[in-house]
Order: sequence, then structure tokens, then C-alpha cells
Amino acid sequence: MSGYAKGARGRVPGQAGFSLVMVIFLIVVLAALATFAVQIAMTQYQAANVELLEARAQAAADAGIEWGANLTLRPAPVICAGAPVTKTFTLAQGALKGFVVTVGCTPTTHQIYSVSAGTWTTYTVFSLTSTATSGTYGGADYVARSAARNVTLAPP
Repeated sequence: MSGYAKGARGRVPGQAGFSLVMVIFLIVVLAALATFAVQIAMTQYQAANVELLEARAQAAADAGIEWGANLTLRPAPVICAGAPVTKTFTLAQGALKGFVVTVGCTPTTHQIYSVSAGTWTTYTVFSLTSTATSGTYGGADYVARSAARNVTLAPP
């Protein structure tokens, strides 16, 4: 037997309810850890989703550049033969569905001197820019990416 006198219920006086405090503390700590784990999992999910949206937006911007290059380098009609032009379209299929792509084309004329022929040759360089957007600006789902390229039919 210990040197303490026991109370009516067989407990040492002054220690009644200590187990309850420990249990409540343990529940609070476990709830905090669970909340932290859920928060980390949601952050990782959102980061992966943003990365995927960024990759899709870049692919849509690149598709706009390819579309613009196709329209500027074909024999006729060139979409921006004499003046800058901007075209906007919405992609409607596959993983890029819903992306709004704006393609700008600015032509500049240049000349090359051919030493062997002794003449100047005029050619046009088309500066293409493409911006792809999806979602509402300021929203969690908003993403925008741009691409730029110069294309020409100039002699090598």
C-alpha cells in the first residue's frame, strides 16, 4: 500500500479527472494533425492541377502559332499580307477544349542582296504572337500562356 490515503472511490485525492484532461489533449492533437494532413494533400492536388492547366495553355498557345504559320506561309491568301491582323478562336476538342486563342500577325518587309545575281530580293517576315487563356481572370481556374515566332519564305 502507498503512503497516501485513498478517497471514497479508491483514488488518491487531487488526481481526480487527470485522465480526462489527457484524453481531451490527445484528441485535440490528433485533430490538429489530421487537419494539417488534409491541408497538405489539398495543396498538392491544387499544385498538380495548376501545372496541368499551364501545360494545356502552353499547348494551346503553340497550336495558335502553328495555325498562324500555316496561314501566313501558304501561297494565298496570306492572313496579314499588308497590315497587322489579330484573329481569335476557341478550341473545341480534346484536352484544349475551351481555350480561347488570340493570334496576332505583323508583317515586315526586308531586302537581301544577291551577289551572284547582282539584284535585291524583297521578302516578308511575319511576326506571330499567340495567347491562350482559359477560366475567369482572378479565379482559381484562370490560366494564360503566350508564344511568339517569326516565319518567312526568304531564301536561305
